[in-house]
Amino acid sequence: MSHQPNNVFAGTQVVSLVEVRGTNNSLVHPRGAVGVVTRTPTGDQNQFLVRFPDGFEASLTREQLDVLKHFKDQLPDAESPCGSSDLETLVIYRCVVGSRAYGLDDDASDTDRRGIYLAPADLQWSLFGAPEQFEDNAAQSCYWELQKFLIMALKANPNILECLYSPMVEKVTPLGEEILTLRE
Repeated sequence: MSHQPNNVFAGTQVVSLVEVRGTNNSLVHPRGAVGVVTRTPTGDQNQFLVRFPDGFEASLTREQLDVLKHFKDQLPDAESPCGSSDLETLVIYRCVVGSRAYGLDDDASDTDRRGIYLAPADLQWSLFGAPEQFEDNAAQSCYWELQKFLIMALKANPNILECLYSPMVEKVTPLGEEILTLRE
């Protein structure tokens, strides 16, 4: 039905999977830059013309680009930023909040965990940035990205204050310790 490779048409937003270089091989756009297809291959051609927001245009093959929507679908989801096992390595502080933290729980009480995660540089500097928080309703847990946590702490957000002063700390790294020393 379509003549275009993998149905990429003019006007499709795409992500560059390679560095985009200009004259003298100078870097114009890093890998992950978003542009719009302005011309599709015809005949024996195999390159798409992609225009970036600054007006720079580059010819890219199908292997050098991905459709933005498909690219986003491959990113970590809100339940698991880098895979569930990887989240644990990013957590710098975790505590129990709510009734269990203060000995007010009963048999029907769940365990609510809150914490802070430090996003790795490649996620922080990616096209979409680090997610501000991850919630797992089934596990009753929520982890805030460090910057968001600090901003909300400065605004005296009650959820953040409860987290900072919880008597039940389950995990704290040296960076987490630094944050706790700043409470006062």
